[in-house]
Amino acid sequence: MQFLNGKEERMWAMIVHLSAFLGFIVPFGNVLGPLIVWLIKREEGAFFYQHGKEALNFSISVTIYAAISSLLIIIFIGALLLGALFIFWAIFVIIAAVKANEGKEFRYPLTLRFIK
Repeated sequence: MQFLNGKEERMWAMIVHLSAFLGFIVPFGNVLGPLIVWLIKREEGAFFYQHGKEALNFSISVTIYAAISSLLIIIFIGALLLGALFIFWAIFVIIAAVKANEGKEFRYPLTLRFIK
């Protein structure tokens, strides 16, 4: 096993957050991107491991929130919730990627912790 040096580990931590944008190209890519990157690199550094878990938990949480919002479209509030959720998701993914690149810890708000 090869461990990442500090700069590489920060880069991969940033990539795991930004991989959520794969959801624009592939259905459920917002979960699959962080999952694949995290599974490949998770044992190569503690800093990356934490950011990978956080990115994956956030992606799963947002997918659940989007599903609930989609069901609420029936009573018209779902469209507003989906719009707000999309903006919330995009902003916090970018913030997390910047923090990871700076070498700082970051915890997403409103995240369900599936992977501990």
